[in-house]
Amino acid sequence: MSTATVDLREAPIESSVNYLNARYGIKSWLLTLDHKRIGLLYLGTITFMFFVGGTAAVLMRLHLIEPQGALFEPETYNKMFSTHGIIMVFFFLVPSIPATLGNFLIPLMIGARDVAFPKLNLMSWYIFVTGCCFAMYGVISGGVDTGWTFYPPYSSAYSQTHVIAFALGIFIAGFSSILTGLNFVVTIHKMRCPGMTWFRLPLFIWSMYATSLIFVLGTPVIAITLALLAAERLLHVGIFDPAVGGDPLLFQHLFWFYSHPAVYIMILPGMGVISELITAFSRKKIFGYTFVAFSSLAIAVISFIVWGHHMFVTGQSIYAGLVFSVLSFVVAIPSAIKVFNWMATLYRGSISYEAPMLYALGFIGLFTIGGLTGLFLASLATDVHLNGTYFVVAHFHYIMVGGAVMAYLGGIHFWWPKITGRLYPDYWARIAAAIVFIGFNLTFFPQFMLGYLGMPRRYAMYPSEFQVLNVMSSAGASILGIGYLIPLVYLIWSMRYGPVASANPWKAKGLEWTTASPPPTENFAEIPVVNEDAYNYPVAEPRHYPDAPGVARV
Repeated sequence: MSTATVDLREAPIESSVNYLNARYGIKSWLLTLDHKRIGLLYLGTITFMFFVGGTAAVLMRLHLIEPQGALFEPETYNKMFSTHGIIMVFFFLVPSIPATLGNFLIPLMIGARDVAFPKLNLMSWYIFVTGCCFAMYGVISGGVDTGWTFYPPYSSAYSQTHVIAFALGIFIAGFSSILTGLNFVVTIHKMRCPGMTWFRLPLFIWSMYATSLIFVLGTPVIAITLALLAAERLLHVGIFDPAVGGDPLLFQHLFWFYSHPAVYIMILPGMGVISELITAFSRKKIFGYTFVAFSSLAIAVISFIVWGHHMFVTGQSIYAGLVFSVLSFVVAIPSAIKVFNWMATLYRGSISYEAPMLYALGFIGLFTIGGLTGLFLASLATDVHLNGTYFVVAHFHYIMVGGAVMAYLGGIHFWWPKITGRLYPDYWARIAAAIVFIGFNLTFFPQFMLGYLGMPRRYAMYPSEFQVLNVMSSAGASILGIGYLIPLVYLIWSMRYGPVASANPWKAKGLEWTTASPPPTENFAEIPVVNEDAYNYPVAEPRHYPDAPGVARV
C-alpha cells in the first residue's frame, strides 16, 4: 500500500520513540496508553504463562515414560494435566495473537494513531494480569484436578482442590477478552485511514475482526457458566449437580457453546498471520482475497452452531448428533478454502525461505493434518471409539499447537524487526523452526496411533504395550521444548545486540512497513492515504533483501 505526502521508510532509528529502551522507568509502562507498549506488556505476561503451562506438560511426558508412572501419584498427575490445560488454553492460546500482535499491529495496519479506547485497552491488560494472579495462586496452592473442562458434579461438589481460584481467574480474564474484542471492532469500523476500504484491508485485520466478534459474543457464556459453577460449589444450589436437582449436561452445553468457538479464537488470528507471511515471501498477491476474507467471517458464524459434536457420547438424541455431525463437516469448508488459496498463492511464486516462511509452511502442514483428523471426530461412528482416547489429544494439539503456536512464532519473527527495530540471527531462527516442526510431529503423531489402539487420555498409567509410543512422544516433547527455548534466547539477545533494522527489511506490503522501526508513539507523521489494493506486489520482483535477517536464499 502507498501513502500520500509522507514516507517514513528511511527514517533513522534515533528519530523514533524506542519504547523498548524507555528512559522514564517502569511507571511509563504501567500507565501507558500506547497500543504498542500494551501489546508488549501482553507479550511478556503470556510468555510467562506459556512456560508455566509448558513446564506442566514436560513433567507429564516425563511421568508417562514408564507404564506405571515415573514421577507422580495419580492424584498429582491429575493436577498436572489440569493445570497444563487451563493455563495453556485460557491464559496463552486465547489471548496469544490477539492481545500481542493484534494490539501492536491493528492501528498500524489501518493507518490509525491508536485503538479507539486506549484507556480501556490498558485496563484490559490489568484485568488479564489479575486473572493470571488467581490462576497462579491456584497453581502454587496445590493445583486443581478437574481437567481443563471443569465437568460437574465432580468440580462443583466433590473435588477438594482449588476449583474456585482457577474458575475466578478464567472469569476475570474473560472480561479482558471482551474489552479487547470490543476495542478492536470499533477501531476497525471507525478508524481506518482514507482509502482503506473494507476490501483493501489486510487479511490479518479480517481475521482479527472475526475473532473479536467471537470474543464479544462467546466469552460472556463461559463467564456465566463458571459463575454458576462457583455458586453451586459455594452455596450448594442445584444447577449442575443431579444430587441436588441440577443437570450436568447443562454445563456441557454451556461450556462447549463457548469452547468450540474458542478454538477459532485461537486459530483465526493465526490464519491471518499466515496470509500475511505467504504473500510476503512468495511476492504475490493473495489468491482469492475475497474468499479468504469472508471465510474468516464464515468460520466465526458457523462455529457457534457445532458445539454438540463434543457431546456425541453423552446420550443426546441421534437426530441432534446427526445435525451436529453435518455442521462439523460444514465448518471445515472455510478452513479448507484458506489452505487451498494459500497453496495457489505459493504456486509459481518467487518464494524465499526465511524463518517466518518456514513457520508458515509448517503451519499449513500441521493444520492440514489436524483438520483431516478432525473429520474422524465429526463422524458419529468413529467418534464413539476415539472420543476418550489420545487421538483427541493429538488432533487438538495439531490444531492448537501445530496451528496457533506455529503462526504465533511466525508472526513474532516476521514483525520482530518492526517491534524492536533490531534483526535476529536468521540462521538460528531457521534451525529453531525446523526443531519445532520435527519435535512436534515426534511428540503428537504417535498419539494418533495410541488413540487408535485405544489408550485412554488423562490416565496416569497405561498397559506396557503402549510404552514405545509413549517414549517416542516424550522424546519429541524434549526436542519441542528445545525448539521453543532457542527463539527466547536469540530474540532477547537481538534486542540489545541485533543489527539495526530498516523500516521494511522484508520489502513487504502494508502500512505498518511505511513507518519507522520501531514506530513512533503516534505511528505516522501524517495520516496515510491508501490508493491501491492489499498485497499489490509486482508481477515479477527480484528476491534481494540486503538488510533482512540472513543472506541465504533458496
